[in-house]
Amino acid sequence: MIEKALEFFKNVLETPSPSGYEQPVQKIVREYAADFSDKIDSDSHGNVIVVKNPQAPLRVMYAGHCDQIGLIVQYIDESGFIYVQPIGGWDPQQLIGQRLTVWSSSGPVQGVIARKPIHLLTDEERKQVPKIKDLWIDIGATCKEHAAEKVRVGDPVTFSLSFEMLSDDFANSPGMDDKTGLWVVIEALRRAAAGNLACSLYSVSTVQEEIGLRGARTSAYGIDPHVGIAVDVTHATDCPTVDKKTEGDIKLGGGPVITRGPNCNPEVVKRLIEVAEEKGIDYQLAAIGRATPTDANSLQVTRSGVATALVSVPNRYMHSAVETISLSDIDQTAELLAGFALSLQGDENFNP
Repeated sequence: MIEKALEFFKNVLETPSPSGYEQPVQKIVREYAADFSDKIDSDSHGNVIVVKNPQAPLRVMYAGHCDQIGLIVQYIDESGFIYVQPIGGWDPQQLIGQRLTVWSSSGPVQGVIARKPIHLLTDEERKQVPKIKDLWIDIGATCKEHAAEKVRVGDPVTFSLSFEMLSDDFANSPGMDDKTGLWVVIEALRRAAAGNLACSLYSVSTVQEEIGLRGARTSAYGIDPHVGIAVDVTHATDCPTVDKKTEGDIKLGGGPVITRGPNCNPEVVKRLIEVAEEKGIDYQLAAIGRATPTDANSLQVTRSGVATALVSVPNRYMHSAVETISLSDIDQTAELLAGFALSLQGDENFNP
């Protein structure tokens, strides 16, 4: 992985992008991709569409969603404590004891979220799973008016953002879901642009995946691709308590995960496997017997249908402050997608 690409990865991870508030990270995408793309578009929904070789008739779309789960300010009480709604799917227990950032119009506001100390909990309270509505953010305000000087209803909230290496290869950060996918689709286009590209390649930083796969739907409608590949994270099962019998055998450092099942076109999947084997890329297989909860779901049923695949990056501790991935996995996933695009002659028909 080149230093500039790694710096881009760190930048997007340390930039907030909860669903509906993706503009800051999309600005970074546009600035970075300007060096190697032929065209960059954005639509009214907020998707950023990076294009290489737009004149070629065969259109291939790569989708990586830039939005992360977050919270949104709902209410400020008389003492200045802030209550929130979720943006995306949350386990409330992940929030207790965390440092958070409220992204106000005047800049970031630091806060903490907790609940009554264990010393003060009743026996019954200790048995209960907390609900988000019962948790509050403390920004150090002394009253409602004091808090309202810094924060307004509707401001987005995220975990405090950071990037941290655990080893030479493993890294953790909030928002690996799915800024890994965003990085992969942009990096794959950068690598493919250096080769003899016979297709039109559209790498899209999609929005609002976490609240209903919305950006993939609108961007794919505009592009009208023949082939669409979504890049997302999937659950790594190489840690305690995750059942391989139900979730598959997926490990960090094992390479990109190619999904098989009804959401994925068998000819596109076959080509991805062939490219991986030709290029010596380690890969893993996953299976899902229904429409996936990813951008691949929306891609497949756009217009009259798109030949769709899902390629995933293994991720431990999804939807937490310490989502953990392997840098070698994202590097090899970008290599696979670049190789797939360069393998096309421009006259392929992926109808099953």
